[in-house]
Amino acid sequence: MADYQLQLAHLYGDLMNTYGDYGNIIALRYYAKQIGVEINDQLVSLDDRFDPKAYDFVLFGGGQDYEETVVAHDLKSKADDLKEYIENDGPLLAVCGGFQLLGHYMEMADGSTVDGIGVMDHYTTNMTDDQVKTLKGSRLTGDIVIKNNETGEEYHGFENHQGRTFLGKGEKALGTVTAGQGNNGMDKTEGVIYHNVYGSYFHGPIFTRNGNLAKRVLATALTRKYPDVDWQAKLDQVPAETF
Repeated sequence: MADYQLQLAHLYGDLMNTYGDYGNIIALRYYAKQIGVEINDQLVSLDDRFDPKAYDFVLFGGGQDYEETVVAHDLKSKADDLKEYIENDGPLLAVCGGFQLLGHYMEMADGSTVDGIGVMDHYTTNMTDDQVKTLKGSRLTGDIVIKNNETGEEYHGFENHQGRTFLGKGEKALGTVTAGQGNNGMDKTEGVIYHNVYGSYFHGPIFTRNGNLAKRVLATALTRKYPDVDWQAKLDQVPAETF
């Protein structure tokens, strides 16, 4: 058994893994192994309790409309615990539908509205006819490149989403779009950072193509649990890989 361990919760990993979001766990585990850290992941799904004190990292992936509707109903029972985890700087990666459901609401392709849990201040609308004509398509799809304005790092990925997400109070973008569409195709934002929550529309998944971000987020989780070790310095010695 490794001297250092992280406990990871995979929220609805049996329902919200349409684009292989589990690959983010594989990437984290790869980098963790290089520095002698073991990552143990646990599925937290329908009717399971989310214990905000039991986990050091949370992955909340994306799904299709039906699965997202099912998850949205169950997620309400976890809202208070997730809010406690987030407000106490718990690291979390939310992709696409997971990103949307942490906000206030999301409008679906059929025009219906699904309530999120409002633990973060963003919201997601659907495209109007005029917006579709402007963007030449009903979805925001294709390769995307963004730049993190604080670190200067570039992140590369693939986006494929109908919703248009707008950030709210206390939230900043994961990066500024230099190629592609981003959160909504209009304001050049992509993803979100709030406390230690990272949200994104990047599929593929994001950590497998962007080792710089994977290592940064891993260092955040490790520093929160083991503050006496310079984890960023250790991870800086590990080359960033593309899986």
